[in-house]
Amino acid sequence: MVNFELTREYIEDLRDLIAAKDEEALVKLLEELHPADIAEIYEELTIDEAKFIYFLTDDDTAADVLTELEEDDRKKFLASLPSEVIAKRFIDNMDSDDAADIIGEMDDDRQQEVLSHLDDVSTAGDIADLLTYDEDTAGGLMAKELIKVKENWNIPTCLRSMRRQAEEIDEVYYVYVVDSDGLLKGTLSLKRMLLSPVDSIVKDIYNSDVKSVKVDVDGEDVSNIMDKYDLVALPVVDSIGRLVGRITIDDVVDVIREEAEKDYQLASGITNDVEASDNVIQHTRARIPWLLIGLVGGILGSRVIAGFEGIIDDYPQLSFFMGLIAAMGGNVGMQSSAIIVQSIASGNLGLDTTWVKLLKELLIALLNATILSLLIFGYNKFDGAEFALTATVTAAMFSVVVFASLFGTFVPLLLNRLKIDPAVATGPFVTTMNDIIGMFIYLTIGSLFFKIFI
Repeated sequence: MVNFELTREYIEDLRDLIAAKDEEALVKLLEELHPADIAEIYEELTIDEAKFIYFLTDDDTAADVLTELEEDDRKKFLASLPSEVIAKRFIDNMDSDDAADIIGEMDDDRQQEVLSHLDDVSTAGDIADLLTYDEDTAGGLMAKELIKVKENWNIPTCLRSMRRQAEEIDEVYYVYVVDSDGLLKGTLSLKRMLLSPVDSIVKDIYNSDVKSVKVDVDGEDVSNIMDKYDLVALPVVDSIGRLVGRITIDDVVDVIREEAEKDYQLASGITNDVEASDNVIQHTRARIPWLLIGLVGGILGSRVIAGFEGIIDDYPQLSFFMGLIAAMGGNVGMQSSAIIVQSIASGNLGLDTTWVKLLKELLIALLNATILSLLIFGYNKFDGAEFALTATVTAAMFSVVVFASLFGTFVPLLLNRLKIDPAVATGPFVTTMNDIIGMFIYLTIGSLFFKIFI
């Protein structure tokens, strides 16, 4: 494979070859590219151009290219193809989990039509089974292809069966051991098998310490388990412990990426999953809810300021630090909530109660507040500000930092307990609330201190 860089000149040369129907040159060019590189080219081609080059690739590459395409691009491409071509050209050459993901994007009638064109009834059945699971669960992530042996087999029997099963699998991560009822018992080490006497029985040499998940376990929990135990594959069992599939690390990477994208968008104030290629209406629909919340927050903030109009008129110097106080409250709250959300997402929240978390954050907040307050106190003294303003800004800075830290910690913990995605807490909600409350704290302290010291 060559290092690939998509350029305008490359696309123009490719289109020239397509227009000239120079299949030999195109085949040579495509052989040098990874399926992900070929998928990247798709966005720059018309459907007809894409079909022309994709049908010059071998079956395995064509299937890999299809899985690499963005969902919207893939839907458009498949919509232009007959169901029989989709089944025999692509689905027949995919792992069952990838095939189920792609077929799951079709409507019910098209799903049945594609499945009916598969020659292998067993493969069609496996895919149909996978379609019954929620896509965000272990069942929706797993593939049916795996290698398993029975605990009462000897080594020669195992080797014969493993050779047959390996024909359907690209990568062999584990050999799973089951009993006569299909219940998962453990894993069999290839090294242990090769070093054991030829008449050894599997139940005497397999490893019974095996991690597994049930089909209904959430995909994010699956990724946390695989990360915690450094697993490259994880067996999936049904409600009574029968082995039904396996999840590989590449599937988990997809889950982690999708969760990260979703959390990042929530933290940025985008409520729906959107792509750069989505239309204006989709982007607006995803962004407008939090923008409306920001608008309402801004109005409330203006009402807070209006409530202190008299004190600001009497002491206009208070307005000098309004922006600073609001910004510090928002920043501190974002930091606290981001740490908690990250801990929740990674499953590393620990056994501490909410009150223990809040106490720890209080100690951190007190230290940060002390440092920042001393710095702003020193700045005002150096700048020659009057004592009332210096005292107000210093006290407000301390109070706002402590409050924002605790608020930014408490909100995601509360949302997590209420089964609401805590990533919401790192978005405009916490920032807006801290702006409003921080401004209220600052102006309240100002109205008191200026009356006392002046």
